[in-house]
Amino acid sequence: MVQDRPLILGIGGTPRRGSSSERELAISLKAAEQRGARVILLSGAELMLPMYMPAQPQSDQASHLLSALRDCHGLIISSPAYHGSISGLLKNALDYAEELRTDARAYLEGIPVGCIACAGGWQAVGQTLAALRTIVHALRGWPTPYGAMLNTSAALFDADGNCTDPATARQLETVGHQVVEFVRMQRLARQPAPLIAIDARQARNEQGV
Repeated sequence: MVQDRPLILGIGGTPRRGSSSERELAISLKAAEQRGARVILLSGAELMLPMYMPAQPQSDQASHLLSALRDCHGLIISSPAYHGSISGLLKNALDYAEELRTDARAYLEGIPVGCIACAGGWQAVGQTLAALRTIVHALRGWPTPYGAMLNTSAALFDADGNCTDPATARQLETVGHQVVEFVRMQRLARQPAPLIAIDARQARNEQGV
């Protein structure tokens, strides 16, 4: 049933189709799907939105992004490192979450968020992952404990987009798995506790009161 399959949204990549950050995102979403989730991937040209301006009419692409953010139960974000932080493309897309401020679930309130960062070196990738986590916190989301950091100075994917490094694949799959697991833990926590009706007088009698 659809209600038993959480919706996980993935956003990231670059304007170039098939970028490393987009391929990483696709692998994490596939792992989430294998755990029973429904998935949506928005990347590349789908995130090339007008510069965010509050209270302005939204483009069709922006409306699609906002609808997906409102509907999703979990989120995975994948960004390349641009000068020590996330890309302008992705930052602008996340700025559109300001339109969710008056929703019943404001911003990314309570949403588990998996973070993925990639760069051609460890220093930049570490800074970018930290920036992603900071932004998620600011939007009231819950970064999952595990965040993937990929050093793309070595080839990690083949021509078809398949990950050729088992350790890298495990990182990306772990992100997808944790997002789905956290969504399901939240659902269990929100279920009302079973009520056990006990006659008060019977309870007192059993206690010898």
